[in-house]
Amino acid sequence: MNQTKDLVDAIVAGIQEKKGEAITIVDLSRIDGAIANYFIICQGNSPTQVEAIAGSVGDTVREQLHEKPGNVIGLGNNQWVAIDYSDVMVHIFQPEPRSFYDLENLWEDANLTQVPNLD
Repeated sequence: MNQTKDLVDAIVAGIQEKKGEAITIVDLSRIDGAIANYFIICQGNSPTQVEAIAGSVGDTVREQLHEKPGNVIGLGNNQWVAIDYSDVMVHIFQPEPRSFYDLENLWEDANLTQVPNLD
C-alpha cells in the first residue's frame, strides 16, 4: 500500500508544481467494483494549464518513482485529461467540465480528502 501512497503523493506534487487547484483525493479502495483504488481530481483554469499539469504529473512520477502511465487521454483537447496509473486515476479538468461530470460525488461511499491550494 505504501507504493500507492507514494504514487498519490508524487501525483499531488506534480499537480501543485503547476498550480493545479481544488485537488481532491477520492479513496475508492474499499468500494467493490471500482476501477482504481484512488481518483485524484484537480483543475486548471485554461487548456494550457491543464496540459502543463498533465506534463508535470508525468514528469514527477517518472522522476520520483520511475513509473509511466498505462494510458493518457484528452491531451490536445485539454478540457479533461485522464492519466491512468492502474491503481490511481488522475483527472485534470477545466472548471466547467469538472462541475458537469462531478466525479467527486459519483462514488458517494468514497472517502474524500481535499488538498489545500498552494498560494
